[in-house]
Amino acid sequence: QVQLVESGGGLVQAGGSLRLSCAASGRTFRSYPMAWFRQAPGKEREFVARITSSGTGTYYTDSVKGRFTISRDNAKNTMYLQMNSLKPEDTAVYYCAAGFGGTQVRDYDYWGQGTQVTVSS
Repeated sequence: QVQLVESGGGLVQAGGSLRLSCAASGRTFRSYPMAWFRQAPGKEREFVARITSSGTGTYYTDSVKGRFTISRDNAKNTMYLQMNSLKPEDTAVYYCAAGFGGTQVRDYDYWGQGTQVTVSS
């Protein structure tokens, strides 16, 4: 069992930066691939980035490549999403997830409650 809590969301102007954190409880954190998803109002939850259990492998959706960086610190049971050059279309609730990898919602068993990111133009 893994419990996840996101933090770091907020309101930022276009071009600005935010760093999201996902704190996990449970001794098995380091065994799980993890990911960030986001959901904008009226839209389905979509994949943003994923990272392997060791942290050595990452993958991003095309719209955030070069702007977002996913990372994790297994010693601290924490995953991060550094978001730079933010755009209004990045506005969404951001969720962290732990599971078996992949880019689909169904690939992940554990979810946080979400943190709101709002980018103003």
